[in-house]
Amino acid sequence: MTDTWLNQVFCEDALAGLARIPDGSIDLILTDPPYNLGKDYGNASDQQTVDDYLLWTEQWIDAALPKLKPNGSLYIFLTWRFSPEIFVMLKKRMTMMNEIIWDRRVPSMGGSVRSYSSVHDTIGFFVRRKDYYFDLDAVRIPYDAETKKARSRSIFIGAKWLEVGYNPKDLWSVSRLHREHPERADHPTQKPLEIIERMVKASCPPDGVVLDLFMGSGTTAIAAKRTGRNYVGFELNPEYCAIINERLAMPEIPAPPPKKPKKPRNSVTS
Repeated sequence: MTDTWLNQVFCEDALAGLARIPDGSIDLILTDPPYNLGKDYGNASDQQTVDDYLLWTEQWIDAALPKLKPNGSLYIFLTWRFSPEIFVMLKKRMTMMNEIIWDRRVPSMGGSVRSYSSVHDTIGFFVRRKDYYFDLDAVRIPYDAETKKARSRSIFIGAKWLEVGYNPKDLWSVSRLHREHPERADHPTQKPLEIIERMVKASCPPDGVVLDLFMGSGTTAIAAKRTGRNYVGFELNPEYCAIINERLAMPEIPAPPPKKPKKPRNSVTS
C-alpha cells in the first residue's frame, strides 16, 4: 500500500481529518473517545454537557462508519455512564456482537462510600454484516500445564481446543497501567497494549488497516505496528502527538510483561 494517509497519526480534530481517508478502506475502527468525566486532555473534549456530548458522539460515529469496509468491525471503549445511549446509537447502524467488561484490577481500598466502587470499563464490539473478519485462533489463551494434565485421558488426546487454548470470553481481567509500569506514557487514560493487541489480532486481517479517531498515547498504532497491520489516526493534543511519535520511533516497542505461570497446588494426603 502506498497511500499517503497510511501509517500516519495526524495532529488534528478527527471530524475534520476523516476527509483524508477514502470510504470503504478501513478494516477495523478501534477507539477510546473521551468519557465526558471532566478529565483534562488539554482541551474541553471531556467537559461537555450531556446533550452536547451525545450529539458530538453521534457526529463522529456518522463520519467514521463510511470509512469501514463492508465486513469491517468497531470496538469502542466507554464508561457505564454513557454506554447505554451510545450502544443504542450504534445498534441503529451496526450489529452488536459483544459487550466486553474490562476489569481494571483496581485495588480494594478507598473508593465511594455512597455507591459501589467503579472498577471496570465497558467495551462495545460491533460489526457491519455477517461475514465480518474474526480470527479467534489468533487470540486464544493457552491452557496451563496443570489444566492439560487434568485432561490427559484418552478422550482428550488430539482435542484442538486443548492444544490451541480457550476463547478469551467477554470479561477481560487486565491490570490498568500503574505509574511504574514499563508501558506507561504521560497520558491519564492509557489502555494496556495487551487489550488493544487482542482486538487488532482478532478483528483486523494481516496487512489490514486500523483507524483510531482518538489516539491518545498511540497504543493502537503501536499494536498495529507490532502485529503487522497498518494504522491511521488522529489526536487533538500536540503534547500527546509528540508522545505518539516518540513511542513509534523507539527501536524496540515494549511488549506487555509475560504473565507468571500458575504455581501447581500442593497435593494433600490423608
